[in-house]
Amino acid sequence: MPNLDKFIANFDSFLRIITGNSGLTSTFRPSPALRVTNKNSLNLEEQYHSANLMRINHVGEVCAQALYNSQGCFAQDEKVIQQFREAAIEEQDHLVWTAERIRELGSHVSLLNPIWYAGSYLIGILVGSLGDKHSLSFVLETELQVEAHLDAHLQKLPLNDLKSRAIIEQMHNDEILHGRRAQALGAIELPNLVRKIMQTMSKVMIKVSYHI
Repeated sequence: MPNLDKFIANFDSFLRIITGNSGLTSTFRPSPALRVTNKNSLNLEEQYHSANLMRINHVGEVCAQALYNSQGCFAQDEKVIQQFREAAIEEQDHLVWTAERIRELGSHVSLLNPIWYAGSYLIGILVGSLGDKHSLSFVLETELQVEAHLDAHLQKLPLNDLKSRAIIEQMHNDEILHGRRAQALGAIELPNLVRKIMQTMSKVMIKVSYHI
């Protein structure tokens, strides 16, 4: 069973994550947005759309933190534990980058972040308690769906929003790597029904967090 110290640490992490500007910092990687400059300023409609897309991505990272924190509590194999730890750090970069970009676009993170985090944490507990193989398989499917989601966002972003595009492209590359690592550790494809349920839940999250 996970020990009390881990749950206390995760609760502290929850309080910092859901606010979007709570002192979390990225690792050694600066935001990819710093490497580019938008050649043309965004009009109000483009700014609104970009901010809402980045809010969706930030919610995804809130969920990722919850999943990695909860699944990590149940992981048994040291390699799996290390993978969850490293992936969570890289996902924290994404969390920071998207929150920063949302603020630059004059908007706010999702008001429902506590719900997104809590729901994902409970899912992580359920999946993690089934064992490392099931936990890794869930990670693999999650990453595959996130890759597709980020691909779609690259198509939906205003063409002149190079800063948001740079962030999403780096996130996309990281998610591919996380999925490959999970697969290398023994992840297998989930049953089609489970995948469909995950896709449906993701669609609900995307639709709601675009506006709230």
